[in-house]
Amino acid sequence: MTTVLSPTTVIVEGISDRIAVETLAARLGRDLDGEGISVVAIGGAQAIGNFLGRLGGQMRVAGLCDAGEEPGFRRALERGGLGTGLDRAAMEKLGFFVCVRDLEDELIRALGPDVVEEVVAEHGDLRPLRTLQKQAAWQGRPQQDQLRRFMGSGGRRKIRYARFLVDALDAAQVPRPLRGLLAYI
Repeated sequence: MTTVLSPTTVIVEGISDRIAVETLAARLGRDLDGEGISVVAIGGAQAIGNFLGRLGGQMRVAGLCDAGEEPGFRRALERGGLGTGLDRAAMEKLGFFVCVRDLEDELIRALGPDVVEEVVAEHGDLRPLRTLQKQAAWQGRPQQDQLRRFMGSGGRRKIRYARFLVDALDAAQVPRPLRGLLAYI
């Protein structure tokens, strides 16, 4: 499948990130397609260098990454000629925003663990969550960590819950990296 790119391309690591960005944009009344903005999941942070290389500097880019992937994103931006000696503030000026741990963690912190559990219950997954919480490795750990693990387990759960968690946000709760990205584009 060939990805058709718009004049502005937002680079994200995975499908759940793409869904979250697109869902939030729509909730805020943005028509990304109409604005000439495409959100592209590149299949993991390690692909950013090749992706930027294929773009060849022909369009405006922005992006979102997890904190653990920040060094790789930074190096790729520098190799792509978008700056030198980049730190997080310089990356943000280029339109690239970093999630503290990852986007799921940002959403869980923004909503609060109790609200996230309500969302999980609304979508019929409270029983599997409780099963995870009873496992010896997860007993006694912070509820936020349990929820983050839960979102990352179960095949496509992270993809499924990206929309649900964004839909549960109110405008004042939008995590900083998402707010910054949408303001930039």
